Order: sequence, then structure tokens, then C-alpha cells
Amino acid sequence: MEGNILHERAHDEGFDEKRGDLLTVRGLRIQSLNLGVSGSCDVVEFFRDQNGVALSGRQGLWRPYPVEYKHGVSKEIDADRLQLCAQGMCLEEMLCCAIPEGALFYAQTRRRERVALTEELREQVRAMLFEMHTLQKRGYTPKVKTGSHCGACSLKELCLPKLCRGVSAKAYLKTALEADAT
Repeated sequence: MEGNILHERAHDEGFDEKRGDLLTVRGLRIQSLNLGVSGSCDVVEFFRDQNGVALSGRQGLWRPYPVEYKHGVSKEIDADRLQLCAQGMCLEEMLCCAIPEGALFYAQTRRRERVALTEELREQVRAMLFEMHTLQKRGYTPKVKTGSHCGACSLKELCLPKLCRGVSAKAYLKTALEADAT
């Protein structure tokens, strides 16, 4: 519940805030035609900067800085950093600018982790999205890979890892459709 409240605040699209040379935008919708993805950023901070980009309805030039909010603590795996990098890549395409870094804010530690959006991270994002699109074109849904990471996942109520352990999506759907038909 705490994670949901944190994200509700971060995605409050009606709440933009300007303080001096900082504009904070929440729930900014983003997309990339090149990557074939869309979504929304928890928060994008825009800093007034002579090397920034023009924003509709705003005076001056602004440098975007994506900030992704997370409930727990920093992780060894790159999942959070990859998500932030994908957001940065979408913003770059939309705003025609370079975004060299962003930040992850972890609610449990109340700390920001600066993340350099390196070419290595960008390549990982491209490779994962290519694989995702390939699987989608084939109509293939991979089996759930359950583990200790499932407990902290925001999608566990949709994925239901305990129920799907060892059962493929295809088998589950077949069983559900057969039960519906009777």
C-alpha cells in the first residue's frame, strides 16, 4: 500500500510545480517510436539551462532530468536502472536532446541514486526491447521466472507467481477456456 501511495503522488499529472529555475512535472507521458514503447515517468525535473530545450507554454530553455520513484532499496540487478534509462531514451527522442543521467529515489532509504545513462545501459535496453518485440510477434509468452524478487514486484498481483509456478500461460489459458466452455 505504501508503494501505491508513493506512486500516486509521483504520478499526480495535475500537479506541476515551479520553484525558481526548477520545474517539476509528474506523470509525464512518454513514447519512443524507435524503441516501440510508451509509458509515463514518475517525475521529470526540468532545470533552466541555456543548453536546454524549449517547452510549450514556458519561457526559456530547460534541461530534463528523469527521476523514478521506488518503494524499497537500491538493488544489485539493473532492472531499476534499465527502466530509468528507457525513460531517458524516450525523452531524448521526444525532446530532441541528450540526457546523460537521471536518478532513482528509494523511499525506504529516502535517498536518490544518480544513474549515468551509459551506452552499455542503452544497449541493454535496446536488446531487451528487441527480444520483447520478437516474442510478441511470435505470439509467445515466456514462463514466469519466480524467485525472491517476486515479493517486492509491483506486478505480483497481476502475475500471481505462486499460482503460475510451473504452469505455462498457454496451459493456463487452455484450462480456463475449457472450463468456460463447460
